[in-house]
Amino acid sequence: MVIKNATFITSAASPSQFIKPNKPIIAVVGKSNVGKSSFINMLANQKKLAKTSDTPGRTRLVNYFDFGEFVLADLPGYGYAKVSKAEKEKWGVTMQKFFADKSNANYVFSLVDIRHKPTADDVTMVNFLHSCAFSFSFIATKADKLSKMQVKKNVEDIARFFAVTKQNVIAVSSETRQGKDEVLAKLDEILQNIALYGSSDGEDDFSEEENEE
Repeated sequence: MVIKNATFITSAASPSQFIKPNKPIIAVVGKSNVGKSSFINMLANQKKLAKTSDTPGRTRLVNYFDFGEFVLADLPGYGYAKVSKAEKEKWGVTMQKFFADKSNANYVFSLVDIRHKPTADDVTMVNFLHSCAFSFSFIATKADKLSKMQVKKNVEDIARFFAVTKQNVIAVSSETRQGKDEVLAKLDEILQNIALYGSSDGEDDFSEEENEE
């Protein structure tokens, strides 16, 4: 896959504003400050398509981007402590309503920080995706912060923790572009499955057992 000219489409503050394009939607989820915006910019080969910030919790809406062959939906980051309880609940409702309707996304990339053990919020998100029957893969961000040996070990640890195969955990770095080709190859696979079967199901080896922190 070659992404030539990704563009911002719109932001949605409520379910009535969720878009229904005539192309597949890939959703991106992850805790605040995990690097979602940087990941999106890396895929787009742009620096400012998705706005980045030193302050976690910037993304409070569902932001849609046109990537040519698919639409990418960037969902609000979760787990940021320095926001009000009401704001957290608002974000949670947005997430629940988004994933309650299978037509809102064909596939999900769940971002986790490769440097740390998955958080309780990460586990909650993954179990939620399982309960909603969404197909997804893990993107392990900030791989440039670790040695190659540690990256390999942590990918294996993340796969073991979530009871998935190593092939469903892709280590990436927005700084070095590590993992970009693997993500693009995964997107090719996802889109081919959707074109052939109408869904992205059937390629992921996820266990149905839920994980606890």
